[in-house]
Amino acid sequence: MPPDPVRAADVRARLAKAAQDLRRVGLLLAAEPPDPEGGLFHSQQAAEKALKGFLTWHDVAFRRVHELDELGE
Repeated sequence: MPPDPVRAADVRARLAKAAQDLRRVGLLLAAEPPDPEGGLFHSQQAAEKALKGFLTWHDVAFRRVHELDELGE
C-alpha cells in the first residue's frame, strides 16, 4: 500500500525544516566569532523536527512539546 500523501507531505516538511536548522548550525559555527550556543540550539531544533517526522511517518501520536527525552519515549 502506498504511503498516505498527506502524511508523506507532513514528514517531508518536517525534514526540510530540520535541514534548514542544520544549515544554520553550519553558519553559526563558521561565523567569526563562532556561536556555539546558537549552534547547539539549532542542533536541538533539528533533532526535534527529525524525530517528529519519524513519529509522524510511523503514525505515533505525540503532544506539542519541545523535549527530546519525552518525544523519545
